[in-house]
Amino acid sequence: MTPKIIIRSYLVTTGIFNLSASIIWGINTLFLMHAGLDIFGVFVANGIFTASMALFEIPTGVLADTRGRRASFLLSILVILIGTLGYVWVAATSGSLLGFSIMSAVLGLGYTFYSGAVEAWLVDALKATGFQGNLDRVFAQGGMVFGAAMLVGSLGGGLLGTLDLALPYLVRSGLLIGAFGVAWFTMHDIGYTPKALRLRTLPREMGKIATASMTFGWRVISVRLLMTVSLIQAIFMAWGYHSWQPYFLGLLEREGAIWIAGVIAALISVATMIGNGLVSRLGHLVTYRSTILLWAVVGAGIGAVAVGLAGNFWLAVSLYLLLMVGFGAAGPVRQAYLHQLIPSEQRATIVSFDSLMGSIGSGGGQVGLGYLARQQSLSVGYITGGLLTLLALPVVLLLRRLRQPEDRMNLSSDSEPA
Repeated sequence: MTPKIIIRSYLVTTGIFNLSASIIWGINTLFLMHAGLDIFGVFVANGIFTASMALFEIPTGVLADTRGRRASFLLSILVILIGTLGYVWVAATSGSLLGFSIMSAVLGLGYTFYSGAVEAWLVDALKATGFQGNLDRVFAQGGMVFGAAMLVGSLGGGLLGTLDLALPYLVRSGLLIGAFGVAWFTMHDIGYTPKALRLRTLPREMGKIATASMTFGWRVISVRLLMTVSLIQAIFMAWGYHSWQPYFLGLLEREGAIWIAGVIAALISVATMIGNGLVSRLGHLVTYRSTILLWAVVGAGIGAVAVGLAGNFWLAVSLYLLLMVGFGAAGPVRQAYLHQLIPSEQRATIVSFDSLMGSIGSGGGQVGLGYLARQQSLSVGYITGGLLTLLALPVVLLLRRLRQPEDRMNLSSDSEPA
């Protein structure tokens, strides 16, 4: 195995998995509302999804850091497949909030097996095979593949949704089976030795994982600050993404234009890819990763408020796309920064702990902003979400003041990642 093969396997696996995930993103809110939920019910179900992720992050992190990252990813695919088909079944039978909530919890469990596992596998495998490049570029490539998969998936999901809103979920199930096959043959634990895990030792392993998360995660000030930024930004981001579907179509005032939701979702993926592509260029313009994170926080906060105030379809969509360019640039930089700060043995666990922080913010944001949107309006939700996002500004400024070696971009350097 060589770094080139490892990176290629990572990109292919990431592409297929995210293609399967994104095919429902452009129509998920519309699907739930068509099944009988109101806007608040939609965000209750989505909030349970993120609450489930928060609940299961640590136990599933134990699996990734004991039985291996490959086993965790394969199990993720199987659980997500069950939850996806469960969504279709609930919509075809009762359409109840309880049913969707249960399946959302299953999906949340599935994604916790995924979070951290693939990134940890990539970083450890690259280090074990003598990788001499920069993680920022690798994660940026992964982000661009993610964006391309989202482009195809969102556009395809929107077109399929015009025929039947359940079709994207069925196609997603088929793609998940394909992703399982690819991962089975190409993703093997390298640079990490799986350990035995027994039911009677699970509490002790969870205790060790929790201790490691605190020791190498929360107690390290730079890691704690990065996680806090993740928590604050997640309050708006998940809600904002699921809300643009009814919000933008409402501004357009066109009935039955579900395909437009697919087009917008595709444009969002393009905007994210543009942001990913800017990482290398920005690395030659700025010295510190925290500078890019700072710009992203300011842009996201102001952009979200502007989307809420727009009152015009074309203006609101354009502003939201600019917002996503900023997130596309900041995402790979933040990933690389975090991985430079954490040790290999606890890598999957701490990344899962980071996801847990995001899930807490996302769950609270979807329920809170969802309730606000029902009581007031979606535009008020965007304005409030943007103002909340700006709360991350002093946290990033504090991170910037630390001036740690890991904060430097060093894109022109060939040094090996930590």
